[in-house]
Amino acid sequence: MRLPDSVTGSFLVVLGAAAAYGGYILPPVPGQPVGPNVFPLVIGCGLALCGLAIVFGIGHSFEEEEELVPFEDGQAAAPPPQSKLYGLRALLPPALLLFYVVAADRLGFIITAAIMVYVTSTALGAKWKLALPLAMLSPFAIHLIFGKLLRVPLPAGLLPTPW
Repeated sequence: MRLPDSVTGSFLVVLGAAAAYGGYILPPVPGQPVGPNVFPLVIGCGLALCGLAIVFGIGHSFEEEEELVPFEDGQAAAPPPQSKLYGLRALLPPALLLFYVVAADRLGFIITAAIMVYVTSTALGAKWKLALPLAMLSPFAIHLIFGKLLRVPLPAGLLPTPW
């Protein structure tokens, strides 16, 4: 049984709202700008936004998926053959983690994260028209949240950090 995207997205919105509310009601640590309440609040808001994107179909191509055409004897046809590189997608997360460890200090967080987001989104099937803006904007959003709001030091690398 396959759940519709609206049910899955709505569940993520509710789960994200619950996490954000849980982070909101946690008391902050006196004398510290970032306490235990900030992380669930940020993650919950991000999860709720992702759920809304799923509900409204942002980033989904809505092309008709290929249906399996049954053979004459009643058995379902096999799905179309996948490329030889399909199984290598499992190696993508550890390869990107290794790339981040090696390249983050040299290239900086913004460039390394942009490359990682672009590679991940295209590997998951996004067209370059969506992957490129996502790869350009998401590292800056992450930098604003973690670098500025949470004050986590991120490597500057090649780019000077006037922001």
